[in-house]
Order: sequence, then structure tokens, then C-alpha cells
Amino acid sequence: MNLMSIKNQNDLQALVSRQFIFPSVHTSSASAIWSEPNEKPENLSLSDLRERMESTPALLCHAPSIAQKIKKDHVVGYDILELFAFVYPTTFTLPTLHGVATALELKTNYINSPLCLLNVIAKKLISEIILDIDKVDDAHAIAKNMSTAGWLWGPIILEVLETTYVINKSNGLAIWKQLPNWSESPATSPAGEVAVEPNDARQRLNKILGEHAEPRPTQADYASAASSMFLPYELPNTPNLVLAEAGTGTGKTLGYIAPASLWTEQNNATVWISTYTRNLQKQIDQELDHLFPDPNIKKKKVVIRKGRENYLCLLNMEEAVGRFTTLNKRDSVALGLLARWAAETRDGDFGGDFPSWLVDLVGSTNTTSLSDRRGECIFSSCSHYSKCYIEHSTRKAQRASLVIANHSLVMIQASLSDDKNQLPTHYIFDEGHHLFEAADIAFGNNLSGREAANLRRWILGAESSRMINNVRSRGLRQRISDLIYDDDIIAKNSLEEILAIAQILPAPGWMERIKSIKPKGPIEKFLKALREQVYTHNTSQSNFYSIESYIHPIAENVDKTGKELIVALEKLACSILKLQNQLELRLDEDAYKLEIETRIRIETIYRGLKQRGEIIISGWIDMLKSIYSETPDNYVDWFAVERIEGEDFDTGMFRRWVDPTLPFAEKMSAHAHGILVTSATLTGRSGNNEEDWHFAEQRTGAIHFPKPAIRSRVASPFDYTKQTKVIIINDINRNDPAQVAASLRELFISANGGSLGLFTSIARLREVYKRISLPLEKAGLPLYAQHVDALNVASLVDIFRAESDACLLGTDAVRDGIDVPGTSLRLLAFDRVPWPRPTILHKTRRSKFGGSIYDDTQARLRLSQAYGRLIRGQNDRGIFVILDSALPSRLLGAFPEGVNIERTGLVDAIENVSNFLSN
Repeated sequence: MNLMSIKNQNDLQALVSRQFIFPSVHTSSASAIWSEPNEKPENLSLSDLRERMESTPALLCHAPSIAQKIKKDHVVGYDILELFAFVYPTTFTLPTLHGVATALELKTNYINSPLCLLNVIAKKLISEIILDIDKVDDAHAIAKNMSTAGWLWGPIILEVLETTYVINKSNGLAIWKQLPNWSESPATSPAGEVAVEPNDARQRLNKILGEHAEPRPTQADYASAASSMFLPYELPNTPNLVLAEAGTGTGKTLGYIAPASLWTEQNNATVWISTYTRNLQKQIDQELDHLFPDPNIKKKKVVIRKGRENYLCLLNMEEAVGRFTTLNKRDSVALGLLARWAAETRDGDFGGDFPSWLVDLVGSTNTTSLSDRRGECIFSSCSHYSKCYIEHSTRKAQRASLVIANHSLVMIQASLSDDKNQLPTHYIFDEGHHLFEAADIAFGNNLSGREAANLRRWILGAESSRMINNVRSRGLRQRISDLIYDDDIIAKNSLEEILAIAQILPAPGWMERIKSIKPKGPIEKFLKALREQVYTHNTSQSNFYSIESYIHPIAENVDKTGKELIVALEKLACSILKLQNQLELRLDEDAYKLEIETRIRIETIYRGLKQRGEIIISGWIDMLKSIYSETPDNYVDWFAVERIEGEDFDTGMFRRWVDPTLPFAEKMSAHAHGILVTSATLTGRSGNNEEDWHFAEQRTGAIHFPKPAIRSRVASPFDYTKQTKVIIINDINRNDPAQVAASLRELFISANGGSLGLFTSIARLREVYKRISLPLEKAGLPLYAQHVDALNVASLVDIFRAESDACLLGTDAVRDGIDVPGTSLRLLAFDRVPWPRPTILHKTRRSKFGGSIYDDTQARLRLSQAYGRLIRGQNDRGIFVILDSALPSRLLGAFPEGVNIERTGLVDAIENVSNFLSN
């Protein structure tokens, strides 16, 4: 163990102060403050700041935001966020000056002195480097590598460490060497079938809440209803299904945890809680502190599970570390900060204790992109298999009482599992109103350039010269060749056939080739022809967003290249099936002598081949054949060019189920015994009770389950009549950006911030932001915006939640699943009625599910979901504004009965907002 040098604290402070000989900078929307050491601050224009920063690195907070304001690709500076990520890699902070100050428990009485606060934060962070003396050596080695790569903080950190500690040799960036191994657990016995009685659920809820909790009758009623999912399982493939709508504020999380936790104890089994958003996963995990106040017990009882793409892959990281000396400065800094996090993280989850804003600072290439995004994991043949975060999480989940997962993972597991007995038997689907969307993605199929290129990489491995020798980029030959016997000629030949035929799949650079006249192979030729057909059918449209076309009438080149592609894909599918059969035979005939790790490797490759051959490629072939006949009634097919910021992102043929809850119900019925689907917005809100429940059953797939669903609905405990008001502004032109911007500006100011503006168009959002950012800043109200600020959505919402007078502009991603209690959200404004986009897929579903009634229900639910964000507590007050006089009265069922709804002009609305919120 290191021994800290005998050093006076004053000496350390003197050392820290001596290092700070560079200027500081803080920016606003239109100007900046710059201060040289020991000199008076000066005001600069953003153009002057741009010139200044080209030659002088300064102390700052969030370099990408400053770069965006001064219109540079990047700026060089001493970013306190990078320093914070090094010193406290898993500690939460907002990526703002005051956010960091709060995380460091500094008094934030520097509201008019941001440069002073910058310096105070930086000095405090430097003086607090390495509180855990056992990790000094690794931190020093990481800082040394980063310093060598040009990281500005590097020399300062090294001097502090070297003059404060005795430094020994360490693993440095190779953090995997110090991670613990996971261990296999004995197989668990089958779950019991002891039911949970409604009264027992109520008693468990009371116990969780404690003696002094305020009585919440609706929560107890909800817990009682939720217990019905744990009724005895009577018939095979016939789960007990409960649909439970619980108004906002019911406390549904603890309401369903009460019977679920009781059932897990009585039956020695696991209940899976599935959500649609990561944000709710975190909230549920926090709520479970009520059930397991001891963190050590909770760690054993509760596990958060996500798809493999959410976790750091240690083999990917090892390869990145091997390339460290060839990386540019930004990627080197990213990898160093990632190493600091990987050494401290709880479970390697990028959506957990990883600072989401770090990707905005240093990019994804050597941070979140080092996950397993293409299904290339080599499992037990990986040198880090015994330390793998994902394998560790999977094994913990097998022993846990409650697993918090997401809809996508649950559906993928149900689809791909060969042994239904290994799947959970009881599921709670929170955010149940999103089951349709989740199933739509999980059971859809894309014959697109990106999907086909990923398949090529899975088979052939990476093909660029830079990656060709990396272990992690090995193709199918390297992953399987040592598992094939020398005398297994069929398997060997099948493997060679697969590798040869896979050349038909899009190679790196495919997008540029299909834009030109040089496509390679049948898929690229088909994609080129498809793309031309889409653009031909969209000559009069703006191409800023994704565009699409019907399959028919089919273009001549699509007809020709599609037939050629069918033949090529059938050959690939046939070769994959032959190899798959040989592996299955091996698993059967050699079962008595296969070591467990070898069996796992064979099973993994077998499942990978099956998924790609029987599901993906066979699905592509079926899609292509339908071009020459008709699309089956259950499906919708179309061609599309997907675009981001006006640039082609992907091109392909896409297939979706008209009703994706049909395969969802089929897969879940095959193994589940009990299912609860719950949300605050399950029913249709039309005012007709039976029609509304029919919509809920249709939207969640309940109509496809063998056993009728048990229905339950409990009202919100909030007094919406007193706490809220709805205003429909009827005297502005919603199509005039100037009028919309002026309206939002005045409404936000009248609410004194705490305002969320929701848009159905990114272009309109940006236009409004340009017009109101400076006026709001002058009014003392910070404005943040999705698709504008150099911050991800999660960080934007965190900042908005923490700053009670901030304003935020966003789209659907901001509307769904956020929780902003208290005064931080007191005004919510929609720019217009959120009707569904009239895509080919939507038009088909609209026809099947009721025409205009379907559209009305979709819009009504979006309004209701947004309105539900406004009031999160008994003391909250808020106003819901719609800047669209065309809002039809039939959509007003989106709001609770009795809420005051006014149609008025802008001037009266502004006064209304001010009076209501001030009172």
C-alpha cells in the first residue's frame, strides 16, 4: 500500500495555487467574460472569444457548448468536467458550473461571479485527487498516459500525486486485471405457485411504507388489483393477465412491488419488472430502497438488466488500450477517463453510474461504442469472460428476487430462447402504453444497408487494415474453427461456403457507392435501385428528413436486382443452416464429454447462426419475394431512405407487423404464468368506458392472449381542478415561427421559468430557440434545447429538473418518461396538436384500427402523457398551454374531468399564467 508523504495541507494548497496560471472563460448566449490570472475580467463578443481561444487555452466548463457558441468544431481548454470525471468518475453531477459546485458541496453564492466559481471548483478538485489511497498508482499511470497524449490537466495531476504520494508500478489503463471474477451458481429449483391474496398485498404495502406513512387508499386498491397476476396458473399457455391503469401520483411502483416481493419470498423465484425508458429503470431502483434499506441486501436481491449494447466490453477496451499510442488527443482523453470509470463502476452499465455528459465532451468512439453493439461476443473464448460485466449481471439476475429490465430485452429473450423453462414466469410491464412501440421494433425486420453490413462484420470480422489484427474483430472462422473436428467435413465446407457467400453483403463504404455508379454485389445494387425509386417518388418533398415510398409500382432496376438478391441470400441461408445442424448434432452426440465452457461456446454460436439464418435472412427473403406477389395481410412493407440532418443514414426495405402485439402475445403466452401491464395512460380517454378499455386491450395485445384480461383502474389522488389549468390560445398563427416564438417567450417569462416547450418538428424547435434564447437570458431565465445544445437528452432533463427557473425545448424524447417534481416544471406548452405522422406504416394501421378514431386516440394519449408530467406531487401547480386553436373538443378527454379549460387570446393567457402561478 502507498504511504502518503508527510506534507502540510498548506503546502498542498500552495502547490495547487501555483499551478493555476491560465485564464478563465464563461459564456452566455451572445457574449463572454474572460479573465487573465490576477487581472480584472473583460467582456468579449463571441467572435472576439473565438479568436482568443484559438491561441490560448482557458479554464472553462463544458467545452462543446462553448465551441458551439463560437462556431468552432472544438476548443482547447482546461475543462472542469474532464477533471471531475477523473477525480470522481462515478459520482453524479450536472454538467454545469453550479451542478459541479453542488456535487462538491460548495456554497453556490457565486451567482454573479462564474469565473471565481470556476477557479474555486478547479482548485478543490485538484486538492481532492484520490481519496482512496489504494488506487493512487493506477490513477497516476492513467494520468501519465493522458498527459503524454496532450491532456492539459495531466501535468498538474501528476505533480500533485508525485509530491503527495509514493508511486509504485500499476496496471494503469488495464483495469480489467483488478476486477473480480464472477462464479457460477447452482441451478435454481422451479418456482412455486403460492398465490398472493389481495389483503396480504395490502399488508405488505403498509410494511414497506412504514407506520408513519400518509394513508393512500388508491395505492392499496392498486396493490390489491396487481396481486391478481399471481393467481394460480391453471392451464398451459394461458397466463393470468392484469391491465391496471393508475393515475399519476398513485404510487404504482410500490403498489406492484408489494405483491411481487411477497410472491418472490413465498415461491423462491424471480419477478421481472420491465420498463420502456432507462429513466424509469433508475426510478424503480431508487424506490426499492424502501423494500431493501440495507444496500448490501439490496445488491443481492435487485438487479438491473439491459441489453449487451449497454455495457462496457472489456475485450473492446483492451483493444482500444492497445491502440492508445496511435489515438488522437480527444480519443486518448476519452479512453483514460473511461479507465477511471471502469475501475470504480458498480456494474459497467453505461446507462447507470457512467456520466452521460462525458460522451458530449469526448465522443463515443472510446467510451460507449466500446460495448458489444453487433452481437460479436465470443463468450467463453474471451480472456475476460470470467470478469465480464454482462455475464456477472446475467448470473446475478438468476439469483435475484426482482430484476428491472426493459421491454426490448424481454421480447428478444422470449423470441430467441430455445428453452422456455429458463425464462421468468412473472412479468410486470410498467410504461405499458409503450408495449406497442417496443414490440414494433422487436418483431420488425430491416433489409437495410446498415443491418446487412453488420451481418457481414459478424461473419467476416473487421476488414479495414487498422482493425484486421484485433482479437475482438474476429470473424466466424476465428470464433469457431477450433470447435470443428478435423474429420467433420460437412461443418468445414459449410463454414467456407458461408465465408465466401458473405461477400455479397455490403462492405465498408457501401453508402457512398450506392450514391454513385459503383455498387458492389447484389445487395448494394438492390439498395442503389431502391434508393433511386424512393427519390423518384419524393421529388416534391423536402429531403431534410427521412423519405419513403410504396413498393409498387416497382422500378425496373428494383425488379431485376431483387430477383438476383433472393438467389444469393438463399444460398447464404442454406450454408448457415448446414453449419447450424452440424453444431446441433455435436451438442447432442458429444453431450457426455463436452466441457461446460466448450458447450457454452457452441450453444452461443448455434443461437447466433439460428437468429441470423432463420430469422433475419429468411425474413429478408420473404420480404423480397413479396415484391413479386403481395405483402401478407399481417405485415406492412415499404422502401425508405433514412436521413439525419439532411444526410442519408440508411437505405432499405422495411417490414413491420400491422399489429406487433400479436407476436408479443404469442411469445409471452408460451412461458409466462402471470403478467401485469400498467401505466397512467392505458385507456383511450374517449369518454366511452368500454371503447376505452377495448383500446387498451388492443394496444397492449391483451386481445390476443387466451385468457381475458382482468381490468383495474384507480384515479389519481391529485386535485387537478385546483392544481392545474389548461389554456388553448386561439389568436396566433401556429405556422408563423415569429408568432410561436413570441408567444412562448412571453409565456415563459410570465411563469418566471420552470417551463417546458414541446414541438412536433425539430426545425420549428430550432427556429424558436434562435428567436427567444437572448430575450430569456436577459430576463434571467436559462434556456436549454434538445437538438441545439451540445448535451444529450438525459443531461438536459437533469439540468432542467435541478434549475427551478430554467426553460427547456424538446420533442417526444423529452415528453415521455421524465419526472420533474416541484416547481421546476410549472408551465408546459405544446406548439400544436401532436397528430401522428402520416407515414405508410401509420396509414395502414389507421385503416385497420378505426380510421380517424385511431388518430384521435393517439393524439389524445400524447396530450395526456405530456399533461401527466406537469403535476408530480400534492403541492405542485401548473398550466398546460396549446398554441393551436385547431385543437378539437373531442380531444379534451386527454385531461382529467373537472379541469378548467379555457380558449383565449395570448394577452389574456399571459395574465392567466402569471396570476395562477403567483397565487
